[in-house]
Amino acid sequence: MNLNKKTESSIELKTSDWELDFYSRPIIEANGKKRWELIICSTRSYKIKDTFLWNKKCPANEVNSIWLTKALNEAINEAKKEGWAKPSIVRFWRSSMKSIIKKSLEATKIEALVSRRTYNLFDRIEFLEKEIYPKENGYVSGVLAPTFTSTIENSPKPLPEAVRGDALTISEISIGELKTAENWPMEFGDIFPIQQLLDDNNLVPGLRLFSKDRSLALSAWFSCLEPIKLIIRKNQLILEASEDDKWLVTDLPEKDANILSTKFLENKKNSFGYQFISIQSTPYIEKFAGFWILRDIELIS
Repeated sequence: MNLNKKTESSIELKTSDWELDFYSRPIIEANGKKRWELIICSTRSYKIKDTFLWNKKCPANEVNSIWLTKALNEAINEAKKEGWAKPSIVRFWRSSMKSIIKKSLEATKIEALVSRRTYNLFDRIEFLEKEIYPKENGYVSGVLAPTFTSTIENSPKPLPEAVRGDALTISEISIGELKTAENWPMEFGDIFPIQQLLDDNNLVPGLRLFSKDRSLALSAWFSCLEPIKLIIRKNQLILEASEDDKWLVTDLPEKDANILSTKFLENKKNSFGYQFISIQSTPYIEKFAGFWILRDIELIS
């Protein structure tokens, strides 16, 4: 007997949340039907350098929870072969597919989280849209499926009084600084590796919140929010979150709103759309009660 040989149960599997999209693609199949496809990828993190990627085409007459449940089990088995554990959380954002996806995830005993905080999935779909689908027979130029950007024009809700903090500032940090976020002390938050090829001197806009006595409570609330991106609408600074939530952070003087809007647009061109939210007890402490990296992303231009 080889006592040094690892058994399957002793091998430490890689763990990550998954991001999922199940929808039609810009391909007309030979039978004249639109292609439906399941796209899965793992969420990027500092802990694991590689990414689990998995696609499966779905016949147009089998777009239902039965097919999706079988496909999810296939993906789980394939992931295990590649050294990945079954995910505990799967994020998705297609509101029209919510019922089917939730039912299938429930059947596979995985928590479903409706959220647009699926930045790796957006990059994956964008790659397929630009590099793969146009080379296939039946490709239709233009978009058959809705883009990531929410078209729901619901009015922003004011941030709850309890989580507004004592003060806030609009600030900037450099790409070089953001690349070191893995080493920053923080209690809550969500950070991930950013594009290494970006110029370290490029600036990333963001929101800094301060609360002397409630910084941890603010951070705990934000950690359940699934923050997506900061936007300027007229003279309002708005935080988009989760599926289509919008939170009014603050009203801005018109001049400041125009300046910040310009910075946001420049940032999308120069710094991959990165943004940030930080929460601290005071501006002078180096420890973060909470820190989140965000991205303002347009999936398909």
